[in-house]
Parts: sequence; structure tokens; C-alpha cells
Amino acid sequence: MAGRFIVVIILQSLWFCISCSPARLSYFKDVPDTSYNTRLAMVEAPIEPGDILSISITSLNEEASKVFNISNNNESRVSTSTGGATQSGGYLVNSDGFIELRILGKIKALGRTKKQLKADITGSILDKKLLVDPIVEIRHLNFEVTVIGEVAHPTVITVPNEQITLIKAIGLAGDLTIYGKRENVLLIREEGGKKITRHVDLTSESFFTSPYYYLQPNDVVYVEPNKTRVATAGRSQQTWPLILSTLSIVAVVVTTIIVNK
Repeated sequence: MAGRFIVVIILQSLWFCISCSPARLSYFKDVPDTSYNTRLAMVEAPIEPGDILSISITSLNEEASKVFNISNNNESRVSTSTGGATQSGGYLVNSDGFIELRILGKIKALGRTKKQLKADITGSILDKKLLVDPIVEIRHLNFEVTVIGEVAHPTVITVPNEQITLIKAIGLAGDLTIYGKRENVLLIREEGGKKITRHVDLTSESFFTSPYYYLQPNDVVYVEPNKTRVATAGRSQQTWPLILSTLSIVAVVVTTIIVNK
């Protein structure tokens, strides 16, 4: 009888520990064999205060072009999954949304795309007759996205080629854990001085044509834990004291049995 009593207590303790609902692990359920025009989702992000831009101005006259490309000695520090790294100087977009270029002076960058800013700089050079047929190239030096929540390795990802999909960012973060909500991933984005939030379903075919298929600078991806994770976390706080109490009772019962033999 005592042995059966001990077994029942142990089984009840284990039941509390493992009684959880199964997690959903699949991506892109029932996606047909087809093609998607993903270019429609590639919307160039407007420039925001705090952005650091690399601006290169060249022309057929190399000597005349040099003055526009003298470094402004502004080094930026970026974070990667393997640690920090120092990047070459760029032009910081100040809190008022302006950058300051040699000879050209202040130019408004806030709210402009790189293509639009390129046109503005080119037009300013031509208006002032500083160069003939200038070529202006602009790149983001601090294109970063952050992935946190139920992923294997929460991280800040630096994107040197200025293009990254939501799926690739999650892959670089080690993929979702079995507890991550694949049908309800939260995307936090800053546009026009406002923070917007959007929920993305990674199990849906519509994701391939979503405007959030591609990420933009400073996007934050948060993977919410599912009910299994929440229940497990809450249950663990209650289960361990129960297990310890159960083991104490078992120890007392076993000791009693041994003494009475």
C-alpha cells in the first residue's frame, strides 16, 4: 500500500509538469506553387533623425569632386551579434532633419528617401554650377533591425546591403523557438516621428505580398510567446514547491516504512 501511495504521488507531480498544449511549429501552411511580385513590397524608407548617411559625389573632373568627399570625421558605433564595430564616417541627420555638406551647406533630409535626397543634392550642385554631370551615391551606414522575444538568439542585426526580409532577420536570430507565435509576430516601425505596430502572420500565404515582407532601418521584430510558454512559466513557479513538498512526503513515508520493518 505504501509503495502504491508513493507511485501515485509521483505520477500526479509529473502530470502537473508536462500537461501542456502542443505548440504550432509550421510556416506558410498550404502555400501553392506560384510566383509573387515581391518588388511591390520593397518601399524605400524615409530618412529619419539619427540616420547616418554615406554620401559620395563624383564627376569626370576628379580634382573638382574631391572637395565634396573629404571625410567629416564622424565615426559611428554599431552593434552586431558578435560584438561592437566601428564604421567609417558619415553624415548624421540632426534632430531638425538636416545634413551639412561641404560647399553645399545645409540640406534637408528628413522625410526624404535616398532617391529624393540624391536628386536634391544633384540639383543643388547643378544650380550652383559646381560640377558637370555629377554622380551622387547615398547609403545608410546604420541600417539595423532588432529581433527579440521567442527566438533562439535575440540580437541587433546590421544590414550592410540595406535589404533584409523579415524571414531572413528571424533566421539570423536563430529562428523562432517552439514557443514563438508564428501567426502573430509583432513589427514595430518608426515613420514620420510616429511608432506604428503591425502584426504579421508567418503561416499565411498573404505574407509574401505584405508591405512588411522587407524590413526598414530601426525596425523591431518581437516574437510573442504562445500559451504553452506562458502556462509553463506560470506552472513552473507553482510546480517546483509542489515537487519539493511531494519529495519531502515521500522521504518521510519511506523513512517510516524502513523504521517499522
